Amino acid sequence: MNTQPNIESRLWNYIDGFSPAEEKTVIEQLLQTDGEWKAKYSELLEVNKLLQSSQLEAPSMRFTKNVMEEIAKLHIAPATKSYINKKIIWGLGFFFITLVTGFLVYGFGQMDWSAGEGGTIAKNIPQLDFSKFFSNTWVNAFMMINVVLGLFLLDNYLGNKRKEFRKESYPGRDRMLK
Repeated sequence: MNTQPNIESRLWNYIDGFSPAEEKTVIEQLLQTDGEWKAKYSELLEVNKLLQSSQLEAPSMRFTKNVMEEIAKLHIAPATKSYINKKIIWGLGFFFITLVTGFLVYGFGQMDWSAGEGGTIAKNIPQLDFSKFFSNTWVNAFMMINVVLGLFLLDNYLGNKRKEFRKESYPGRDRMLK
């Protein structure tokens, strides 16, 4: 008839003194007649005594400061503005714009502009031989120089990142090495 949570909640109200007078009389009669209610009442009384006898420990005065110091030791990702270097973005953009401009200049330089017929460029595009672009020594040299410069830029960027990471991971490392 009475479920376990219902018994517990009614007994807790009785122990804490929150139950009405008619409810108190009903619970007192149940405690005298029902074994289940007696057992649960004695169990809850022990828990109540333990709660009243024990003192809750307050955190130390430096608790907040200790927590904040531990959080500060962790490597927290910075905002995107601080780890995206705009110079590198501009350098990459300049590299690709230079590459595209170089190819366009070379391509337009290889076109035969003396043919005065209208629409000959559109007709001659399928006949355009792209092997001329990539077999030229100057184009290959230009592309190799751009690739080497790009690799130098990437190496410089990754080296700076590695240095920053080491400084953040081992803050006293510079003093130990001296």
